[in-house]
Formats: sequence, C-alpha cells, structure tokens
Amino acid sequence: MNKTGQYQLTILVPAYNEEDNVERLEKTFSDFLPNSLLKTCVLFIDDGSKDRTLPLVKEMCARHKDFFYLALAKNGGLSAAMKAGIDATDSEYVGYIDADLQTTPEDLNILIPHLKEHELVMGIRANRKDSAFKRLQSKIANGFRRMMTHDGATDTGCPLKIMKTEYARRIPFFTGMHRFLPALIKLQNGSFKELPVRHFPRTAGVSKYNLFNRLLQPFGDCFALRWMAKRYINYTRADNNL
Repeated sequence: MNKTGQYQLTILVPAYNEEDNVERLEKTFSDFLPNSLLKTCVLFIDDGSKDRTLPLVKEMCARHKDFFYLALAKNGGLSAAMKAGIDATDSEYVGYIDADLQTTPEDLNILIPHLKEHELVMGIRANRKDSAFKRLQSKIANGFRRMMTHDGATDTGCPLKIMKTEYARRIPFFTGMHRFLPALIKLQNGSFKELPVRHFPRTAGVSKYNLFNRLLQPFGDCFALRWMAKRYINYTRADNNL
C-alpha cells in the first residue's frame, strides 16, 4: 500500500542540487508537521541532482516516519518532478513548496481552510524578497499569461499551493505546466483561491531560474496552453457497473 494514503495531505518538495538546504528542510518540516491542520506527510522528489542532495534526503527520511522520497533517473525540470510526485500520491490533497524555502510550510495552514470550497488554493507572495529585476520579469510574465489564458490568477509563480489530488491527476502535464495550474484546474470546471503568504530571501543554494525560463519560455508555453485548451476533453461519469 502507498504510505501517502495514510495521510490527508502530501507536500511535494522537488529538489535539484539543493544539498545546502537539506538540513533546513528537515528542521522546518519537523517543526511544521505536528502543527498542520491536516494529517500531513512530505514527499521529497530528487530531480536527478548531481550533488549530495539525494543521499542527504535519504538519510533525512530514515530519521522521520512522515518523510518520504522519490528519486528521478535524470533531471526533467520542475513540471516533471511535480507530475512524478502527484502520480505517487494517494492522499486526498497534494501540496507543493520549493526546496529553497522562500515560502514556509507554516503558511499552508492559511490555505487549508479553503479546500472545501476550491479545488486549488494557492499563495500570493507578499513583500517579495527577490531582486527588482526578478520581480519585473515575473510581472511581465504574469501579465502576458493572464491576457492569454484569462485565468484571473495574480501570482502563479508562487511556490505554495494545495490541490485536490483527483483534480491534480487529471491535469494534462507538459513542460512549463506548473505556471498554469489555475487555468488547468478551470479546464476541469474547478475553482481556485489566492491568499497572501510570506516570502523570504534564498539563504542557501543557487536559483535554477534565469531570463529564459522565467520570461521567454513561458511566452511560448502560453500558446501551447491555448492550443490544448481548445481540444481538452472534460467528462463526468454518470453511472457504471465496474
């Protein structure tokens, strides 16, 4: 039996070359789990790291009964890591947070109370601690995405989200998918809600984002999403005798 099925919420933590953050991840989640509003576990997804992230994560998981790991054979990017984590999750809800901890799992307790009314609840980074150039890139990318998708979302780049797992599993995954979760949930006639959460500067490791994958690549992804949305198949079962 999949051990995540014993929990209400599985938090996905994709990690690529984050060895300097593992110790902090262990302390942060150890402190949070007893205070989570739902019975919660953590699933660390090593995305083909080339440093000591994976062995350190394995050691960490051996010390905590609510910590699990999944190692990908090679680096596939954030969307691939998220899909792998969702595919491996059997809890009712699945959450997501970045391994750099620029957001905190404590703020998941801000999102959890709204899960009964919405299929996706996500954060909006308040008082962002990124550079002015990064904030400008995000502002441009978010504006273009809203114009193309009409999803109405403010900050899809915020790395703090919770979804109903049954909806997450039906999302058509593709490279760059993680930027379009509100639009992809709406394709299933689901709804989403955004709430302000805290944002912190990165204290260890190196950002995996640059001008290309933060700004230029998402422009092309918007056109791919519009093409797919027109052809998306959505159905609801009425009855069966399976």
